[in-house]
Amino acid sequence: MPKPRNSNGDKNLIGRRLIELRKQHNLSQRDLAQALQLAGYDIDKNVITRIETNKRYVTDLELLALKQIFGVSYEYLIEGKSE
Repeated sequence: MPKPRNSNGDKNLIGRRLIELRKQHNLSQRDLAQALQLAGYDIDKNVITRIETNKRYVTDLELLALKQIFGVSYEYLIEGKSE
């Protein structure tokens, strides 16, 4: 059975928002990976690249990590909705 993709064929919904959040916080992909690892999450630069380019699905633990690092809600990460 094929894995789900959105109407654009993307494998995740957060790629563009992750790029925006990273730039708003003046973080490179490497900087973000380092911050995530210091927070106890095993997410490296390659994972971030693949998420941002929609070549990778995002796990619930990765959503939790990004939510905590950027101080945003799940709804914002997934749907772009502010609280």
